[in-house]
Amino acid sequence: MTTAGSLALHDLTRRFGDIVAVDRVSLDVADGELLALVGASGSGKTTTLRIIAGYEPADAGTVLLDGRDITVLPPQHRNFGMVFQHYALFPHLSVEENVAFGLEARGIRRSDRRARVQAALAGVGLAQAGARPVQALSGGEQQRVALARALVIEPRVLLLDEPLSNLDPTLRQSMRNELRALLRRQQVTALFVTHDQEDAFAIADRVALMRAGRILQVGTPDALYHTPACTAVAAFIGRGTLVPVPEDGAADTVAVAIGGIVRRVRAARPPGVAVRAGAAFAMLRPEALGITPPSAAIPPDAWPGTVLSCRFAGAMYAFRVALADGIVVEVLVPDPVAREGDRVAVRIVREPVPVVAE
Repeated sequence: MTTAGSLALHDLTRRFGDIVAVDRVSLDVADGELLALVGASGSGKTTTLRIIAGYEPADAGTVLLDGRDITVLPPQHRNFGMVFQHYALFPHLSVEENVAFGLEARGIRRSDRRARVQAALAGVGLAQAGARPVQALSGGEQQRVALARALVIEPRVLLLDEPLSNLDPTLRQSMRNELRALLRRQQVTALFVTHDQEDAFAIADRVALMRAGRILQVGTPDALYHTPACTAVAAFIGRGTLVPVPEDGAADTVAVAIGGIVRRVRAARPPGVAVRAGAAFAMLRPEALGITPPSAAIPPDAWPGTVLSCRFAGAMYAFRVALADGIVVEVLVPDPVAREGDRVAVRIVREPVPVVAE
């Protein structure tokens, strides 16, 4: 059984010439917590992970494991498990030999190695695969081998770099659930990097969103989605349209005005974040909007618009509708109530609406 450790980053900074890849990043990961570091390409998330692992030096700041400074400690002495994006398995070794590699490097006796390898493979559902060559495995099975190899050394912290990016969409969805269940069973502290918010939401207890080397917000998936700290978080997490609102402060409601039609709705504001006058936006999420069909009368609290497109999205239909003032919204509804080119009306059907500042 892995003994989980707490991880803390204090003002981590890393520069490459004039580029600041990691800019004073501070973050705490509790014992047994699963935290996702999310961001677009070039946001600094992978560099942050490499600094934590010891593969990249920090120009400033500290990395603490259980309160002990390990910033300059070599990777092999940190007792971290690492799962790389492309798994980094040895093609000439069997599954069992791949998993045992880290134990052998640590001088663990052969008899003890075998028992621990068998337990690790059983933990990832590959108890009978030890003798197989890794090249004969599917992508999902190779990922499990990489996880077993990282977990068999009983790491204090498990680091994962885009662990699901090489899987096809169907396998990826099932592996999200399996990965979270596995990490929960192992009671391991895990920090994983991903650009895919669906991966992060499915696996992580909390999510840290990065942009331009800085952390914009840390919180539960629910908090980042419903109360984003700024427009950048609102635009990255989920889908929706940012609409300027003319007021600020901490009022319970906000006025959303499009084409001269004003609708006052309940507002969801991030705690402790000031929303300045002239720089406030309402985030209109697709599932918070409804469509009035072309044949129906336009309600007084709805905004008229034109359907630009409609696509089938599984259980829902996704409409793109052009409203006044150059605003285009996406609306998710269960029925194909209109066609491309139809004149419809869009209204807010779910509150509160997230309100954010730049």
